[in-house]
Amino acid sequence: MTTTAASTSSHHLSPAFPGRAPWGTANKLRAWQQGAMEKYIQEQPRDFLAVATPGAGKTTFALTLASWLLHHHVVQQVTVVAPTEHLKKQWAEAAARVGIKLDPEYSAGPLGRDYHGVAVTYAGVGVRPMLHRNRCEQRKTLVILDEIHHAGDSKSWGEACLEAFDPATRRLALTGTPFRSDTNPIPFVTYEEGNDGIRRSAADYTYGYGNALGDGVVRPVIFLSYSGNMRWRTKAGDEIEARLGEPMTKDAVSQAWRTALDPRGDWMPNVLRAADKRLTEVRKAIPDAGALVIATDQDSARAYAKLIREITGTKATVVLSDDSGASQRIEDFSHNDDRWMVAVRMVSEGVDVPRLAVGVYATTISTPLFFAQAVGRFVRSRRRGETASVFLPTIPSLLGFANEMEVERDHVLDKPKKEGEEDPYAEEEKLLQEAERQQDEDTGEQDMLPFEALESDAVFDRVLFDGAEFGMQAHPGSDEEQDYLGIPGLLEPDQVQLLLQKRQARQIAHSRRKPDAEADLLELPAERRPVVTHKELLELRKELNSLVGAYVHQSGKPHGVIHTELRRACGGPPSAEATAGQIRERIKKVREWATRMR
Repeated sequence: MTTTAASTSSHHLSPAFPGRAPWGTANKLRAWQQGAMEKYIQEQPRDFLAVATPGAGKTTFALTLASWLLHHHVVQQVTVVAPTEHLKKQWAEAAARVGIKLDPEYSAGPLGRDYHGVAVTYAGVGVRPMLHRNRCEQRKTLVILDEIHHAGDSKSWGEACLEAFDPATRRLALTGTPFRSDTNPIPFVTYEEGNDGIRRSAADYTYGYGNALGDGVVRPVIFLSYSGNMRWRTKAGDEIEARLGEPMTKDAVSQAWRTALDPRGDWMPNVLRAADKRLTEVRKAIPDAGALVIATDQDSARAYAKLIREITGTKATVVLSDDSGASQRIEDFSHNDDRWMVAVRMVSEGVDVPRLAVGVYATTISTPLFFAQAVGRFVRSRRRGETASVFLPTIPSLLGFANEMEVERDHVLDKPKKEGEEDPYAEEEKLLQEAERQQDEDTGEQDMLPFEALESDAVFDRVLFDGAEFGMQAHPGSDEEQDYLGIPGLLEPDQVQLLLQKRQARQIAHSRRKPDAEADLLELPAERRPVVTHKELLELRKELNSLVGAYVHQSGKPHGVIHTELRRACGGPPSAEATAGQIRERIKKVREWATRMR
């Protein structure tokens, strides 16, 4: 078969499908879908991995291909494997719109004659792999493995998928995030070894967020980050206070983060209030726009819903993953015009609620996989100019993910091995682990107190957009914060960039007119307040000390004198207490001095 066959690939699709595609694409395939179809039809592979950013239309592509394969008698039936119960029902509904009937309730035995196949979950395949193997052996089968990285969630699921679908005639693997946080291999995925000796997943067709953004298929995302002071009691009984965004050890970051998300503090109510104001602004241009809080656990989800009711006067839809009515509530919310939904994980992946335009990332899950899937809930575009807004705590890893939205990743099967001398933190990490282990041995878990969040407040910190950062810190409810919350919800990306630059310039000008005595927040633009990890700060201090050491030989002055002169020239406290931005200023200054002496 040749590529000309691709022109018939959507010959019997319903003209209304995909019903939720953006402007001008409802009766034809998007360019990437057509390109992937042409590649598939030309090569006719048994296995095909399509990587497309969340919101790009993987379901449409897969069902168009299934329709083509059924029409040309390459296969006789279809099996869709999805991560959740809700998603298998969603697949069955989407398939029905193109004339493919899938049974989402199938459990065993012969399939009704009216059906073209079944929709099942990875967990279901894990329980009865031989049932699905027998079905593949009896009739030529196309298996669609949706969000296939889930087949690596547990060894038994991966093994079950290999056993069940080894005899399948064709296998189509789909994912929006082909990387995992572990090194479990994903079934039916090809891995290729790079020059560094590390094996990475190889996709047959890739359509990344950057490409989709350029094509207007997905929305650009405005990230609004909030800092603030946190106070908590550790398991050892110590009270600790820290500010979100300041360099901290991994444990301290985790505990400060948990404190921020505690519904009894002030951080969450202030962020929810800000997110609701943003939603009101967005709804001026997108009247049915909805907002979603992604919560860590069920207790938090219920508490956030209560806060939303107190703030807005309206009830939030609460979706809990073990709740039998969860799928119906998501379905109802996707079609009504209610403002808020709160969910635990369930809506983080694949669930299609295109009207979601505002999000609050209120979970401590910090993997790039989960973050990408969570943000993917807000990027599905319906018409030109829509933007998505996601509220975050100022946590270094999250801000890093936000700034790398357009970076395409592959699943890495091998972790690079670092020798101690190659990893400047290896020794410190080892000492920390030993200290923690010693503490556990000395005190014993039974003597530990429960972790307790004591107090939190919120401060608007910065806006991240298209890899750049904007804004100075501002108090919740202030005019400065409202300047960023009030950005129109319907703008082209270049207009968003321009508006953010103007808002920041206005904020800086206003700050300069205020007396210094009134400045109770750090009045520097975001680009001069880089958020770094504890390790990165150690590395910056190491670099500064090394440059000062080199300058000692050049200038003949002692170390202490040079450090004092740097503080006098750049301002700020001693380097042990200096921020990353202050240390970078000193690094720049000592290099400047060294260059002058040459």
